[in-house]
Amino acid sequence: MPSSRLAALLDVAQDVGADALVVSFLPDIRWATGFTGSNGLVVILPDAAHLVTDGRYAEQARAEATDATVHAPGYDLVGFVAAQGWFSPGLRVAVQADHVAVATMRAWRQTFRGVEWVETAGLAEPLVAVKTDAEVAQIVAAQRITEAVFEDVCGLIRPGVTEQEIAAEIVVRHLRRGCERMAFDPIVASGPNGARPHQRPTDRAIRRGDAVVLDMGGVLGGYASDMTRTVFVGEASGEQRHVYGVVLEAQEAAIRVARGGMTGAALDGVARSVIAHHHYGEHFAHGLGHGIGLQTHEWPRVSYTNAEPLPVGACVTVEPGVYLEGRFGVRIEDIVHLHGDGCTNLTRADKALRVL
Repeated sequence: MPSSRLAALLDVAQDVGADALVVSFLPDIRWATGFTGSNGLVVILPDAAHLVTDGRYAEQARAEATDATVHAPGYDLVGFVAAQGWFSPGLRVAVQADHVAVATMRAWRQTFRGVEWVETAGLAEPLVAVKTDAEVAQIVAAQRITEAVFEDVCGLIRPGVTEQEIAAEIVVRHLRRGCERMAFDPIVASGPNGARPHQRPTDRAIRRGDAVVLDMGGVLGGYASDMTRTVFVGEASGEQRHVYGVVLEAQEAAIRVARGGMTGAALDGVARSVIAHHHYGEHFAHGLGHGIGLQTHEWPRVSYTNAEPLPVGACVTVEPGVYLEGRFGVRIEDIVHLHGDGCTNLTRADKALRVL
């Protein structure tokens, strides 16, 4: 097997009793082969790996996926695989069942008579989660763009400007600075809208005294950034300052102890206990964070629901928040890289309370 990543995937498939593997989830295809197109399958056999795509990507695939044999027969990828005879009756083939539609799985069963499908979930996740130095550097580069955009838009936030206007500037400025696309639609949530963690930008005009939650990220070289800051317009009340201090205390407490090997629930619990100590526990209704890389939200989850250890080498967000319904919200988010004995914060943007 020419590629260590392809070989690692086959090892994982063999661990669950399969002889071969079909990779159909595009981010995993990119991770394993480098192919960045929008249509493809990777077939990993004990002695070979094949990338099958359509004619639109023939030249691109041959340039990007140098560790797999590239085939570009047309749009019927499954039909081509069947015609090659790679899957003989009795072969046990692992499939990413968590990324394959029911109708697709049914069609595969009908096409490959006698093949035993081993339906797996999260098969590639532990491999993808552990970032190489080059991957970490790419995430850092994307995060630096987001930090610069944050500084740009802070100069635009003032009473009368709408959330949608600020969101548009966030998008344009990420693209102008080199991002290929946004990692997600930016969140600009002012005043009472900030109490909704995933509030979409609206035509609400920002007002003096508002807390404004800004959550943004771009994609650079395939890897995502993600950062949240909360700023205040004109003035910050005593209560707003107190809540901001609580959220910052919770985030810094979690970052101090974050390391690979501790469970997602344990890390979440560090921040959650700080917020609960200040009597805002019921106002922190989401998990502390998530993995990030080729996907904005990837495994592992940093959540009170995750009893699994966080892998050494993963990049995860740390983003506690307090949301007071009908009034305002505060969230602060950084990306950290987990080591066996701690973590490195990959985010440099200042977190001191900022009044614009």
